[in-house]
Amino acid sequence: MTKARFTLRYEALQEIAADVLRHAREGGADGCESEVSDGYGQTVTVRKGEVETIEHNRDKGLGVTVYIGKKKGHASTSDFSARAVGDAVGKALTIARFTASDDCAGLADPARLCRETRDLDLFHPWDLGVEEAIAMARDCEAAAFRLDPRVVNSEGASVSCQHSQFVLANSLGFMGGFPSSRHYLSCSVIAAEDDQMQRDDWYVSMRSPADLPRPEAVGDYAGRRALARLRGRKIDTMSVPVLFEAPAAGGLVSHFVSAVSGGNLYRKSSFLQDSLGKPVFSPVVTLVERPHVPRALASSYFDDDGVATRDRDVVKAGVLQGYFLGTYSARKLGMASTGNAGGNHNLILEPGELDLPGLVRAMGRGLLVTELMGQGINLVTGDYSRGAAGYWVEGGEVRHPVEEITIAGNLRDMFRSIAAVGRDVLARGSRECGSILIDRMTIAGN
Repeated sequence: MTKARFTLRYEALQEIAADVLRHAREGGADGCESEVSDGYGQTVTVRKGEVETIEHNRDKGLGVTVYIGKKKGHASTSDFSARAVGDAVGKALTIARFTASDDCAGLADPARLCRETRDLDLFHPWDLGVEEAIAMARDCEAAAFRLDPRVVNSEGASVSCQHSQFVLANSLGFMGGFPSSRHYLSCSVIAAEDDQMQRDDWYVSMRSPADLPRPEAVGDYAGRRALARLRGRKIDTMSVPVLFEAPAAGGLVSHFVSAVSGGNLYRKSSFLQDSLGKPVFSPVVTLVERPHVPRALASSYFDDDGVATRDRDVVKAGVLQGYFLGTYSARKLGMASTGNAGGNHNLILEPGELDLPGLVRAMGRGLLVTELMGQGINLVTGDYSRGAAGYWVEGGEVRHPVEEITIAGNLRDMFRSIAAVGRDVLARGSRECGSILIDRMTIAGN
């Protein structure tokens, strides 16, 4: 395995975290938690065969949170010297003394802290030379240009390798952390025909470079997507079924996560308030959280509070089984943490039987959405309205590209009207899902 090139040894991060806890205790804190991190990486971008950027990054940081009674103070620094560490703790203590008391503030319940971990195979360092990265980016972009002379321009192809390690510790005896890596390939190109131009892109992100596709495959697919969008047209305003392609469908899952996350729930700013145990999706939807999947992009044995993560069903046959709660939001709601401080871990929408072509045939007539624009989502009411592009489907076949339209509905109704989930599963960040077919939405066109 390629040797890691971190600035500090992992053991040094542990020592710094322990020093933070000692300084806090000596300064009068009743509780303390600290996170120390260190990372490095490289990103190369090529545009039209020429090197556009070569970026090397080295990052490190220390965050400290202290509690004096029910008062909380936080400070951070990127300086790991003994004096800077002590100063950061001192500033956090000063802030805590002057802040208001909050009954929900404090460290996690000791009984919920993670006490046992195993290697989840998350660290695969990639010692990629600059020249090799440039060649890969060129190969990626060139594959798009080779497809068709109508691929006339590029927004660039990038190759990136990123590595990080961290230690999280608190004064209840918890200390955990691990190194991880994330590498990606991306390509964005522009196709033109007559007076019309269209762009599209594709990217892939993996823990291990061995799991990445060939650069040419990424560029080729980005080019095909751009070409397929040429000769797009508007359609009439109507109400029809809408099929969200997997990358766009992931956004629907993200809106759901936001709506049932602790912060929005205790602030009463969610359209899914008080939905636990109730149907929020159609019965075809089952959504599970699997935090311990090896090599997955959001795997961890503990959350940002040190609370142990666990496998669970979030939605089962359409019924909401659990929220996404960290320690603080759980206390605000009078509930227990679900191990989701900092976000969800490998949220998987269980696939159905049909792939994307099968879903297109099942839809018969309607809109296949491949791109969404704008931020027209109101989480308080569930109202949903976004610019969209994609393809018109008639007789179970794609007929022509569609552009300059808006799709609208209400997320509460959309979730309950999901007719099918595809088996074309795509992993993007912390979520994995296939395409989603919704029975009916309003399309605003001509």
